[in-house]
Amino acid sequence: MSPREKMINLMYIVLTAMLALNVSSDVLNGFSQVQDGLTRSNRTITARNQALYAQLQAFNEKNPEKGKIWLDKATQVVNETDKLYNYIDTLKLQIVTLADGEGADVDNIRSRDNTEAASVIMLGAKGGKGKTLRTRIDQYRQFVTSFLEDPEKRKNLEAALSTAPPKTAGVELDQKKTWEETMFDNMPCIAAVTLLTKLQNDVRYAEGEVLNQMLTNIDLGDLRVNLVNAFVVPDSRIVMRGTKYSAQIVLAAIDTTQRPTVYINGGRLANNNGIYEVGTSKAGTYDYSGWIEVLGRDGSITRRDFKSSYTVIDPLATISATMMNVLYAGINNPISIAVPGVPEGSISATMTNGTLTKSGDGWIAHPSKVGAECVISVTAEMDGQRTNVGSTTFRVRKLPDPTPFITYKDANGQTNRYKGGKPFSKALLMAAPGLDAAIDDEILNIDYKVVSFETVFFDSMGNAMPEMSNGSQFSERQKSKMRSLQHGKRFYISHVKATGPDGITRDISPIEVIVN
Repeated sequence: MSPREKMINLMYIVLTAMLALNVSSDVLNGFSQVQDGLTRSNRTITARNQALYAQLQAFNEKNPEKGKIWLDKATQVVNETDKLYNYIDTLKLQIVTLADGEGADVDNIRSRDNTEAASVIMLGAKGGKGKTLRTRIDQYRQFVTSFLEDPEKRKNLEAALSTAPPKTAGVELDQKKTWEETMFDNMPCIAAVTLLTKLQNDVRYAEGEVLNQMLTNIDLGDLRVNLVNAFVVPDSRIVMRGTKYSAQIVLAAIDTTQRPTVYINGGRLANNNGIYEVGTSKAGTYDYSGWIEVLGRDGSITRRDFKSSYTVIDPLATISATMMNVLYAGINNPISIAVPGVPEGSISATMTNGTLTKSGDGWIAHPSKVGAECVISVTAEMDGQRTNVGSTTFRVRKLPDPTPFITYKDANGQTNRYKGGKPFSKALLMAAPGLDAAIDDEILNIDYKVVSFETVFFDSMGNAMPEMSNGSQFSERQKSKMRSLQHGKRFYISHVKATGPDGITRDISPIEVIVN
């Protein structure tokens, strides 16, 4: 079971045990604390769900053709959830009103030990609302689980929203209590309200799971999406005589762990990497075509056709970015410049909007202004004369934001980066000196200097306790808070500021640290 399910089951056991005893003021105070905690949790989950729904709305505004179907479904889920959530609110108010009379307040119950109000409202002979609530929960459970394809997630939601009566050993089937009788029969007013608030928590949890699934379904992550096409990605459509034409043939949105089978001009490609190579000995334009086959999850084969062409020309300068297809301001961008048949020493190049210098076998481009184009022009000395052999225009962009992480060494002494979101050894956490940041997306590898950050811990009542660090190192107060954390607890590192080689100080995304 998930930690959440374990917590809920444990709460049921404790509540049942307390109800079997004489209901003292301490027990009632305990229910009040649980009620307050669940209320805060509901607010947090509601805010998270609203953020997920806002992302679906934002995507729909940018791409309604692809996003509308998921936004419409999400709207249905949100509306049905709000209806059930609000209905439970009315039941809580009716129970408290019957117990406290005029001026009743769900957040400040006076007759907390009243054991009749919940039974009358939920189980009364005339108009008992318990059966209606059970029916609506059953309908809602069937509704939300219909949107989930993952059987494990569907099973978890069915368990969270189950209205099955408890199984009691030694009791005949026709003597078993119904779900509503188990929940509300002779239940103190504060306990009934707490159980209803917990039910609202389950409803919001189910809503969040479905909204998150819909947000995931937007991406073209597998063959279940609405558009899958074959593409030919050549190194260049124009090659020089005497060199090789090279192209990679891929299926858009295919699972990277599954290699498609490629056929070109009726024959199967010899390698499994989708690389098509053919020698070029004569100038001209050459066409080729074929298809890609990939095995679907249901065992069926999906086929996509493709066609392309390439042109063989006489020698011409080729200019390409070594790291990326754009240039970033504030850093050195490696550039490869070559003219087949011309020695390196006979090639020269210039650049607008920045500087271009020779470095070993390559070149270094250093753009100066973001947003302006950068043109690299190449000349070569051929037959004793300088000839312009080509130019290429690049776009200049600002460096993307880095990712914060905690640097640590594993058991083998290898340096690794913890980026949050999963359990992290407390020993490794305490050994870490502080916070680092870098761009390490396999294209760029640029270190940033962390200027400051804030850690946010939570006490047993859920109150946030921020601690600021002026620099990249953990402060003694932050270390002390970490040292007191128990297994499974978490804290957040936020308000991270970092400076890159371009001299710009940025506010970067926070990370969640889960102590193992």
